[in-house]
Amino acid sequence: MPENAAQTSETSPEEVGEEPRPPTRGSMDWVVFGLALLMCSGFVTWGVMDADGMAAAAEAALARILDSFGWLYVLALTGLVAVAAFVAFSRYGRIRLGREGERPEFSTGVWITMLFAAGMGTGLVFWGVAEPLSHLAEPPLGAAEPGSGEATRMSMEYTIFHWGLHTWSLYALIGLPLAYGIFRKGRPSLISSVVCPDRPTTSWASRSVNAFSVFLTTFGAATSLGLGAIQINDGLASAFGVPVNNTVAIATITGVTLLFVVSAVSGLQRGIKHISTFNAVLAGLIMAFVFVAGPSVNLIQTYIEALGGYVSGFVPMATETGLYGGGEWVNSWTVFYWGWWMGYAPFVGTFVARISRGRTIREFVLAVLAAPTALSLLWFSVVGGTAMHMDRAGGGELTGALDASGEGAVLFALFEQLPLTAIASVLVIVLIVLFFVSSADSASIVLGMFCQGGTLAPRRGIVVVWGSAIALTAIVLVLSGGVSAVQTVSIVIGLPFLAILTIAAVRFVLELRRDHAEESEPSGVH
Repeated sequence: MPENAAQTSETSPEEVGEEPRPPTRGSMDWVVFGLALLMCSGFVTWGVMDADGMAAAAEAALARILDSFGWLYVLALTGLVAVAAFVAFSRYGRIRLGREGERPEFSTGVWITMLFAAGMGTGLVFWGVAEPLSHLAEPPLGAAEPGSGEATRMSMEYTIFHWGLHTWSLYALIGLPLAYGIFRKGRPSLISSVVCPDRPTTSWASRSVNAFSVFLTTFGAATSLGLGAIQINDGLASAFGVPVNNTVAIATITGVTLLFVVSAVSGLQRGIKHISTFNAVLAGLIMAFVFVAGPSVNLIQTYIEALGGYVSGFVPMATETGLYGGGEWVNSWTVFYWGWWMGYAPFVGTFVARISRGRTIREFVLAVLAAPTALSLLWFSVVGGTAMHMDRAGGGELTGALDASGEGAVLFALFEQLPLTAIASVLVIVLIVLFFVSSADSASIVLGMFCQGGTLAPRRGIVVVWGSAIALTAIVLVLSGGVSAVQTVSIVIGLPFLAILTIAAVRFVLELRRDHAEESEPSGVH
């Protein structure tokens, strides 16, 4: 059968009595591979040859985007939350992502830990202390005195806002159309399948979208790996006095790469599944330790007030553009985050789609949006809440450490003020490593899928190649000092993906209406 056969018709296999079968094997698409490799190599070379020039160009482009399109990010991400809610609670919510009567591939608990580890676990560890303290020192919108009680309240509310429903609606509105197309219509697992499903996968339109998705995914994963290696180095310095330098960072990247490549080639059932489950248990233990060792009663109150503040302030925060004050803060935090998440959307959305076979649309949306938001709220309330309480009691000692050592090191500065410092620091390092393993092997598998025509089971050799490419890119960025610059670049190039995401969401809603227009109840419901 031709490689693009799954996309040559808009007719669902279910409508003609066939079982929808996404491709389980795919031939290498050398055009997508070559285009993506060319783009990645170009930016890596730029970063090596002229890191300062790339940083300056990226900063200038980012400033222009923030000034001109900041409002668009705010509008679009809030719109995605609304679309996700509509789809979940409409009659379409009962549609199953698979054949009629099909059961989920993974248990609910495993499913949630896998999607959480792929999409956010690393970021929560990195920013769990750093973001609340940053907002405490420089309150959101300049609306409170630094270090005050009001600054503490606003810090937690905006932190949850940045890691909550908006972020995950972005992933959901890529993952859900993909899962619908893959498991109900037999389409390949490619971003082009939700942007231009009527075009063959060999068309230039499809290949351009897929190559761009590979490019974004590679740089998003490499940037995270580079930043993670730096944080692991900070942790080793705190616990064991290991020097903070490029040699240690590169050794860390190499070690983590070996782990995530082994995990990736082991497959979903043996690799990512077990690591994600272990991550969840370990994160829970660390959080419980901080809760018991920290100001427990204060943390309970922090959680309750953060939840109430997030719910009551959701609409004002979601529509704040900074027009009447605080515009610079909105751009440097909220809009910056929305742009950054764009770089992760192709691989997180695709991975979430891949593991969601057998779920209903309502289950998908509620789990993908609500579960990570609730877990983020709990993590930030305990870890970030403890840091802010200690900082206010200690006269700004932790915010001082943040300024002196950076975001990656301040987490370990917190543990230095808790009992069992060495043990806790080692456990945190293990957690960071494993979260990066689960995130990077998810990215490697998705990259293999993109380069093999959307197959759900990419060849192990291709997975190893892309895992190595991510690691090599991260090493080059660390050596050139260009990690932060490429982080900015990834946000700049993420702007076009906003258009791709919007098209995908609109086409998905229209497709649902067309496919189920004459049904009193959608097919595949129970």
